[in-house]
Amino acid sequence: MAELSKFQAFLQCKCPRCRKGNIFTGSAYAFRLQKTNEHCPHCNLKFEREPGFFYVAMFVSYAMNVAEIITIGVASYILGLDLVYENLWYYVGLILFGVLLCSPINYRYSRVILLHYLTPGLHYIPGSGDKKA
Repeated sequence: MAELSKFQAFLQCKCPRCRKGNIFTGSAYAFRLQKTNEHCPHCNLKFEREPGFFYVAMFVSYAMNVAEIITIGVASYILGLDLVYENLWYYVGLILFGVLLCSPINYRYSRVILLHYLTPGLHYIPGSGDKKA
């Protein structure tokens, strides 16, 4: 099997060290709650590097939410929703719907961004976790 690039591993929510193990159990829009694995199933990397590590992911998620809110508001305006007081609740409704629709993706990718790009000292190690013959 060909090795994944850093961006492919990021998109597929794979471990930043081995790029083979899944960070999450299940899919983003499953009926069960999303759960972050404690350890990589392939190389046994502990994902929560220290107690409270994923609290930083809230700040990343906040930035993603702000970008989504701005994008939805501007797209609504460009697509013909006039920017007048009478349309205020249409904007609020569209933005709330968009934010709720994107919240599972924000949860997932805020943690993946934190692990792949914002954690110092966590790098790809080719062959990590492979069984020795």
